[in-house]
Order: sequence, then C-alpha cells, then structure tokens
Amino acid sequence: MSYDGSPFALTPWVRRLLIATGAVYLLQLTVFTSPWLAQTFGFQPSLALRHPWGLFTYALLHGSFLHLLANSIGLFMFGPPVEGRFGSRAFIRLWLLSVLGGSLLSLALLPLAGDGLIIGASGGLYGVMLAFVLEWPDAPVLIFPFPIPVKAKWLVVFFALFSLWAGFTGARDGTAHFAHLGGFAAAFLYLRGSALLSRSRSSTVTERSPAVLVRPPSSDGARRSEPFGPTRRRDPDAAVLAEVDRVLDKISARGLESLTPEERRFLDEMSKRFQQDR
Repeated sequence: MSYDGSPFALTPWVRRLLIATGAVYLLQLTVFTSPWLAQTFGFQPSLALRHPWGLFTYALLHGSFLHLLANSIGLFMFGPPVEGRFGSRAFIRLWLLSVLGGSLLSLALLPLAGDGLIIGASGGLYGVMLAFVLEWPDAPVLIFPFPIPVKAKWLVVFFALFSLWAGFTGARDGTAHFAHLGGFAAAFLYLRGSALLSRSRSSTVTERSPAVLVRPPSSDGARRSEPFGPTRRRDPDAAVLAEVDRVLDKISARGLESLTPEERRFLDEMSKRFQQDR
C-alpha cells in the first residue's frame, strides 16, 4: 500500500477507478455519442434480467461532466484514506458491494424509485464515504463555498437524510436517491454486519444459558483460592493474547491486506492499549 497520508496521494484502486470513469466518459463524448452505450451498460430496473451486467457497469457511466466531476472529487477526498486503512482488496470489494447495493435497492423499490435509467458512481462513492466516517467521524471536511469545515459524520448524515426525503417523497430531480441509500446500506452491512451478527448470537447464548459458578467452601470453612479465582482473572487476557497471535499469524501467512476491517480495528485497539501501558 503506497498511501503516504498526503492530501494529494492516490492509492492503487482509487487511481484505477478515476482513470476508468474518466476514460468511459471520454468514450461517451467521442466514440459512442448515441444513447446506445448508456442504455446497454447502464442500469434500468425493469431490464435487470436482460442486462444483468448493468448491476455493476452503470457505475462507470456518467450523464454530464459535472456529474463525473462531483463523484471524482468525492472519491479523491475519501478514497485514499479508506484504501490505506482497509487495504486494496477490501477497498475494491467495498466499492463493488456498494455499487451493487445501489442497484439492488433501486430494483427492490421500483414502484417508488421509478424505472428510469441509472448511471453514475454515486452508490460506490457513498459506501466509501460511510467507511471513512466509521473510521474518522470527527474529521474536518471543507465544503465549497462554506468557509468553516464540517465534521465528516454530519456531512454523511445530511446526505443520508436528504436521500431518504427525496426518495420517499418522489422528488423528480434526475438523481437516483435510492442508489445512494443502497450504497450506504451495503457498506454498513459489509463493515459492521459480522460484528452485529456475532453480538446477536452471543447475547442469545447468554440469555438462553446463563452460567453460574458456585464455589463450595473447603472442609475447614475457608474458601478455596484455586483454581477458580486466579484462573478466571487470567482468562480474558489469555483470550486476547490468543487472538493477537492468530491475527499476527494471518499477517505472516497472507499479508496485511488479508485482514478484515474488524481485525484491523482490533490491532489498532491493542496497539493503543500497549502504548498506554508503557
């Protein structure tokens, strides 16, 4: 991963996506000037079975230069930090799932969304924005023409609420608002779904089979000090160390990019705890 943290550094998949969308738009202006390209590779919900590739390829097309410019600036701003944190494989997987989430939600809500042609990378961009906010919610973001930076979390909240309002009120502004919401939803499920599922399972197990340990006194009336007391105090630390060993072994065998977002956050937490203990 070659992201150095500078505001103008581009990571591999951010660079490729910017080049790909720019090149396709250039083809739209020069070679494929008829509507054929957009109609064939865009996404229209009623034609999903006839053009299944459109579930993904619609994200490479744009309706105007301003449309392309807005999505490119957003990816340029939020993409490199996210790819630098999660790794290239996880980043492109996040982007693709967000794009797919945008098309699937538009298909599922066809009566509300309408059967218009959907093009643009906004679904993928919104997924990347959500990933950025989950990692750096209070990061300041400058929005033209406002002179005061806004926290990233409030920016995403505004976009989400506006997309909800515009989508469910049937605003006909030529924007696929449900594709935006689908990008948010898919990214959230990808980044937090496994954690939420594991919490649900653990709470269910706790509710169904509560563990109560009764420690009988010794024959002389005194409580035994072993094995329950010291062993129970060491169990959490032993479990944490075992998890650290497992993650480090995974890095050694398959590289840093193989880690899931949850494993990366776990390593960050362990690193912060180690620094505090020193």
